[in-house]
Amino acid sequence: MARNVAIGIQQFNELIEKNYFYIDKTSFIKEWWDSGDSVTLINRPRRFGKTLNMSMVEQFFSVDYKNRGNLFEGLSIWQDEKYRQLQGTYPVISLSFANVKERDYESTKYRICQLMEDLYNQNIFLLDSDRMTDADRAYFQSVRANMSEVVASSAIHKLCDYLYRYYGKKVIVLLDEYDTPMQEAYVEGFWDELVAFTRSLFNSTFKTNPWLERGLMTGITRVSKESIFSDLNNLKVVTTTSDEYATSFGFTEEEVFAALDECGLSEEKEQVKRWYDGFIFGSHEDIYNPWSILNFLDTGRYNTYWANTSSNSLVGKLIREGSVRLKKQFEGLLKGGTIQSQIDEQIVYNQLNGNERAIWSLLLTSGYLKVLAHEDYRDIPEGAQPQYTMTLTNLEVKLMFDGMIRDWFSPADADYNDFISALLQDDLEAMNAYMNEVTQEVFSSFDSGTKPSRNAPERFYHGFVLGLLVDLQGRYLITSNRESGFGRYDVMLEPKNPKEDDAIILEFKVMNPRKESSLEDTVQAALSQIQEKQYAAQLIGRGIPKDHIRSYGFAFQGKQVLIGDSTSVVLE
Repeated sequence: MARNVAIGIQQFNELIEKNYFYIDKTSFIKEWWDSGDSVTLINRPRRFGKTLNMSMVEQFFSVDYKNRGNLFEGLSIWQDEKYRQLQGTYPVISLSFANVKERDYESTKYRICQLMEDLYNQNIFLLDSDRMTDADRAYFQSVRANMSEVVASSAIHKLCDYLYRYYGKKVIVLLDEYDTPMQEAYVEGFWDELVAFTRSLFNSTFKTNPWLERGLMTGITRVSKESIFSDLNNLKVVTTTSDEYATSFGFTEEEVFAALDECGLSEEKEQVKRWYDGFIFGSHEDIYNPWSILNFLDTGRYNTYWANTSSNSLVGKLIREGSVRLKKQFEGLLKGGTIQSQIDEQIVYNQLNGNERAIWSLLLTSGYLKVLAHEDYRDIPEGAQPQYTMTLTNLEVKLMFDGMIRDWFSPADADYNDFISALLQDDLEAMNAYMNEVTQEVFSSFDSGTKPSRNAPERFYHGFVLGLLVDLQGRYLITSNRESGFGRYDVMLEPKNPKEDDAIILEFKVMNPRKESSLEDTVQAALSQIQEKQYAAQLIGRGIPKDHIRSYGFAFQGKQVLIGDSTSVVLE
């Protein structure tokens, strides 16, 4: 009989006690403990079972779960007598930064301090211990949500000391989703302040802590050692390209197919693979994200479950505010292509602005890209970095990005759709009216960073190209920045049915006051470039008659847009 699939449960004991669907990952406990590493940081994409595994580790080792070996009976870890003897024998400190998503530094610090106050309240029995001095008790009671940074930075360090004295054993410290506040700090603009605070906190907790037995951290990204881990030379980092713990987070294909059999969905294996397969950890391929699989097992319906569990704010920001070159590469990914880039798994957030390698690295770490191939260090010059060939992870991820692009236009969705209709109908007046309405509504979301770029108009129009890609790909083959004639056009829409639809060439130009006195001049410059560079040559070579090829020049200055075509008089 198939077990009930419960969605959203992140406490290990609840899954076991209620016999909900669970795939045994307890071998992670043995692999981690046998490694002997002092402090381990494991990076995995969101919704890959990090929180559940941390709960599992806590409940295996914690003295609060002494004599609860029944939770692990029948699971792989319980087959080893050595580990049976370890269960419930260590003091454990467990906290999570998963919900620390505040929009300014003071609020973020307060939330982190609040979590530490909760830890102290959970261990308030220590105040009655004869091993505590009056000074210890005074410090203990000073740990509050509004405590100073000096007190907060040593709070976990001190608690380890108190627990060691009470139990006579060193402490295991678990920190889940350590980098969530880091990502929010980058997006909201208070990165430097938060880094200074967390550097002190992590150093006192995981480095200068003689009462620490083991430390385990999880997160999506590996934040650069130079920023918050500068003093942690005892840190073992396990990234998505590492072989360690490769099958401990996420479901293997064997596990997924067995689950489909259990739930009577055996005939769906091929489609499930198409939608949700594609994650690669180290040399282990065919890893599936658990969240999508569990939701599919529960509903039997295909959807972008994993993509819908987050606002994807950081990813959206990086693509939206990225260079035109990055957008064009991303456009290729959406059409099933690949990109080549070097990878740096140490994310330096303050380098994400304009650093394409850092952006591709973050997308890979976050699970949106997968590696198809990479150069071997032995085959490249000494000192060089290998190139990685990457593509979108699976169909679910592609659909997520399609939806993200649509959302960028959602504030003016009706106007945007009207513009597409006007373009197809060659209604130049309506195109101008609708496009100016769209830019007024949407433009700010394409330049929403703390330091707006001078190239924002160009970025907006490339976002517009991606919008066209989503809405018209059924009728047109859409390409951009390709060679034709004697130059590179901006956008070309080649009809899949030339008997019904005209071909369309779009050329975008930002008004240059040194060369043009008005937007009308800029439109004419764009149209002249189409003609002089013979951008229609490729279409003509494919048998499309000249009178079925339409050309449009887009001139823009800030939020002002003017569109003209090759047969029009300049519009007022």
